[in-house]
Amino acid sequence: MRAAVYHADHDVRLAEVPVPTRAPGEALLRVLRSGMCGTDATEWKAGPLTFPVQHRHPVTGQVGPMIPGHEFVGTIVEVDESSPFAVGDIVASGAGVSCGACARCAEGRTNLCDRYYTLGLNTNGGMAEFVSCPEGTLVLVPEGLSIDLAGLAQPLAVGLHAARRSGVRDGDTVVLIGAGAIGSFALAGLKSLVTADVTVIDFPGARLERASRLGATRVIEAGDGARERVLEAIGRRGADVVIEASGAPGQLNNAITMVRKGGTILQVGLPSTEQTVDIHSLVMREITVQTTLAHVCGADLAPALGILATTTLGTELLDSVRPLDDLAEQLERLATGRLEGKVLFDPRQGAA
Repeated sequence: MRAAVYHADHDVRLAEVPVPTRAPGEALLRVLRSGMCGTDATEWKAGPLTFPVQHRHPVTGQVGPMIPGHEFVGTIVEVDESSPFAVGDIVASGAGVSCGACARCAEGRTNLCDRYYTLGLNTNGGMAEFVSCPEGTLVLVPEGLSIDLAGLAQPLAVGLHAARRSGVRDGDTVVLIGAGAIGSFALAGLKSLVTADVTVIDFPGARLERASRLGATRVIEAGDGARERVLEAIGRRGADVVIEASGAPGQLNNAITMVRKGGTILQVGLPSTEQTVDIHSLVMREITVQTTLAHVCGADLAPALGILATTTLGTELLDSVRPLDDLAEQLERLATGRLEGKVLFDPRQGAA
């Protein structure tokens, strides 16, 4: 089969590799769509931060090179006879694999599993014609939902999990910093869970326009005076919740200046360098700082598919569907900030 194989930074090559062998409890999928995200772009740009540890399967010990792709949709071509799925089913994968037996799994926090690994980050993923994955990572795609939109389910599940972690309640005032892909997915998650006043901050242009269409109460252009404009709009006491989804330097401190006493900050974005944080203000105003990681497949993936089936989110965020041959070019676009939406890949395009 054709697959994209990650070797090192700026080194992803198309290759002919064997079709994976399905293990018991796994389903073999013919991949229909596979997406890329900021994590993929970071590895393209600089290599895995903990290489080769990050690209090591916690069970088999596999170390890169490996097939990337942790956002994918496919058709089941082989599965156990006892499976709840059947050959021909179209499914989305959450890609995060948990053991189901550790303390965090027992709490339902499967994304923090002691043996957690991710297809496409720690072992072979979906940037290939076929992928084998545990059935527990799969959810049926609703009838009538296009495979293009279903291909956005995994990153939307991440945004939905973030919205849950923020603790936002009906009637809250929220400030969302950053309206890129993850910020947009978090906004969609918020809109699906609660009725809240949401102010979105980003630089002028397509991102803010999209945030308005996705239901932001108001949008504020980033830059000098942005904080004052936000507080004028929501009230001087500040927001109940501030979600920092940009990862840009200094934005956690910016969030601190906009949250009310006793409020909550959710840090979503990952800065590329160590940051200085105003601990004094956090302590003196008893601010809660939450973080969020990945998603909980059993809680977030099916609702994400439901959101995609009932809103315009997918059409707002989908940039294009391309052949695997274009992967390196598109990773470079994403890594250098020249890509606004989500790009999906069809491994069948360009195949002989």
